[in-house]
Amino acid sequence: MASKTGERRLQILQTLAGMLEAPKGEKITTAALAARLDCSEAALYRHFASKAQMYDGLIEFIEQSLFGVINQITREENQGIKQVELIVSLLLGFAQKNRGMTRVLIGDALVGENERLQTRINALLDKIEAALKQSLRIAATQKNLKADADFAALANLLRCYVVGRWEQYARSAFSRDPLAQWPQQWPMLYFACLSQSGESGG
Repeated sequence: MASKTGERRLQILQTLAGMLEAPKGEKITTAALAARLDCSEAALYRHFASKAQMYDGLIEFIEQSLFGVINQITREENQGIKQVELIVSLLLGFAQKNRGMTRVLIGDALVGENERLQTRINALLDKIEAALKQSLRIAATQKNLKADADFAALANLLRCYVVGRWEQYARSAFSRDPLAQWPQQWPMLYFACLSQSGESGG
């Protein structure tokens, strides 16, 4: 019975994520979600106490997916600057493969929902930024960046680049591929990192 409950919860989350892929990005109601699943709203609430809890489930999936790979990258790749490249590429590729999740990441799907959800996404982005900052620090110890580089500013620049690509993807009805021009843009970002220095050192 427990496994069936887990399967049903997963099915609800997958359906919600699928509905978020609609190009117009209309607000999703529990009534519409229940209709898509061919069940009653009461049946949804047997698995999730609220719609906010459903979005929590999606955010948890995003966190586990991204940090599972980020941790693998930092564990297996010794070069800090290569870690940065792989992490940013991962973030862009995740959006490309998960359209509905992209709308959650940029907060578009959370408008009008519980404020706690946006706070959780902000914390997730802060954690990603911290991972980038750590990899930049490693790159500096390996002489691939200036030792006095402002790592905090650089990590934030990379975060803003990623979020900007996510935004463009979602706002274009998913027609502007987040990985488009990445091979050309990474050298530009790397050059920005390479030439930047600051008194604080981040």
